Amino acid sequence: MDIAMQKRKIVSICETQPLTAKGLFHLLEATDDLRFGSSHPTPAEWMLSPGAEETDLLIIDKGLGTKMVVDALEQLANVEGRSATPAVIVWGMSITEAEALRFLQAGAKGIIRKSAEGASVLSCLRSVATGRSWMQDSVFREVLMPQSQVRNDLTPREHQVMELVEQGFKNREIAQELGIRPGTVKIHLKHIFEKTGVRGRHGLALNGLRQKGVISLTAEGELEHEQEQEQGQAHGHEHEQEQEQEHLLAS
Repeated sequence: MDIAMQKRKIVSICETQPLTAKGLFHLLEATDDLRFGSSHPTPAEWMLSPGAEETDLLIIDKGLGTKMVVDALEQLANVEGRSATPAVIVWGMSITEAEALRFLQAGAKGIIRKSAEGASVLSCLRSVATGRSWMQDSVFREVLMPQSQVRNDLTPREHQVMELVEQGFKNREIAQELGIRPGTVKIHLKHIFEKTGVRGRHGLALNGLRQKGVISLTAEGELEHEQEQEQGQAHGHEHEQEQEQEHLLAS
């Protein structure tokens, strides 16, 4: 096998729509660092496939059902006897912040919409391939506060409540952990929402994970900048080739 081919990360997909898988195949074939592995209707069928061991990145369609996606993530996290476990990206036509948080807590490394541009899909795959987590910013734009916004205005108790929310604790569990009443937890959450500008506990947890660097987002402006850099590098490479050809012709 060609050395360059061996270095390309293998991307497999669990998807019920053959045309969607075919579109991903063509997208990856145009890259030098990613290649299409295989397509399967369900995660269970992928796990039994010959190419499962070689898969570096696995895309699972949220349309298969939240339970099936979470079950697959948990099974991959607990599987034994595998040389390596692929990083999982969940994509779907629509993903709520509650679903995103559940997927991330279950072990997903990427969250993206099916309607995303090809460049966004590639950015997600490449980020996850390097060991980072990635979320499409447009999916959660309404619940995410600015990255520069810090929590200095929060009281020590509010910090404690926020930390437990990020870990998935419910109000009653937070009350038991901190030795306070559930009603007091609700008051703390109300103050936290007002100070951070975030709506809902799921958005709060996602923000916390992002600010801790657990997940990262690529804004559209950053993505355009990355594309310009890649285009600039490509043009530079073409210029070098032209110079080499002129040198050969002149000699």
